[in-house]
Amino acid sequence: MTIRIVLVGTTHPGNIGAAARAMKNMGLTDLALVRPRYFPDKEATARASGAEDLLDRATVVETLEEAIADCVYVAGASARSRAINWPCLDARDAAAKLLEESAKGPAAAVFGPEKSGLSNADLDHCDTLLTIPADPAFSSLNLAMAVQVLSYELRAAQTSRQPQYEADAPLATSAELEHFYRHLERVLTDIRFLDPDNPRHLMRRLRRLFIRARPDKNELNILRGVLTAVDRSRETT
Repeated sequence: MTIRIVLVGTTHPGNIGAAARAMKNMGLTDLALVRPRYFPDKEATARASGAEDLLDRATVVETLEEAIADCVYVAGASARSRAINWPCLDARDAAAKLLEESAKGPAAAVFGPEKSGLSNADLDHCDTLLTIPADPAFSSLNLAMAVQVLSYELRAAQTSRQPQYEADAPLATSAELEHFYRHLERVLTDIRFLDPDNPRHLMRRLRRLFIRARPDKNELNILRGVLTAVDRSRETT
């Protein structure tokens, strides 16, 4: 059972160290860093204050896709409203959901850069928005504080429930879904359903549809097979 904390584009190394300490306080050990501005860094080590082992084991990658490639469920932290509605859970409900989904495969909570937060493109890879209720007049939390809040909720949820899961096939991973989305976009473009010069929100809405469906590996193979059949039928006409 794995719950990964992913920090995207962190600009202040002290926040990485403080987040690692927050994680270790609550028994979390899987940290991934996407394009950190400064890492490794002595300030990160100093702020970790006993959680240096998490920094030593942290995975550092260039893209969010790499950080969550093996995950079956991803929650993206956001305090901003979005043009397209995403499923949304507060920290407590998100923690319970992450714990439940982690019984099926790795799950991740993703936090964006300190100033801008996660982009819509980042959230395209997430199953839900994760919000931390705060005073609307001053709702911006420090990155490490946000990680601490979620880490605590995960710890509390873990001590109160032991989820079980049985399925015919494991859920599709984030990487497998990304391959499917690229295949789907190409086929939709080929059959002129999608205009590549004016895509609007079509692919984003389709992502939301399949995120709600939560396809397993067998179901995703069926969908990929349908797309391949469409490709073949076009080649013979």
